[in-house]
Amino acid sequence: MSSLQIILLGVFIISTLVGYFLINNVPSLLHTPLMSGMNALSGITLLGALVAAAVAFKGESTWLSGIFGATAIITATVNIIGGFAVTDRMLKMFARKGDKHE
Repeated sequence: MSSLQIILLGVFIISTLVGYFLINNVPSLLHTPLMSGMNALSGITLLGALVAAAVAFKGESTWLSGIFGATAIITATVNIIGGFAVTDRMLKMFARKGDKHE
């Protein structure tokens, strides 16, 4: 493994741990209002995954770097789409009967 791959793997592990502890420390009462803010953070995660994958493919890339990069991009994209779908569904639950949700 090259030093670049070790650095990228370290960034991946640290970001996974930080994300896990951040989500675990949010009280369930605040989970719903913070969902749309988390969608924006997922967008930043997607940009980070794209940059990391681009660096991995530009340098001395192996198939393992490509798999990690593609997995990061796919999971960040699924997280964004799922987050917006859940937020939209929650907003529809709080709408009054006569109101239309746009």
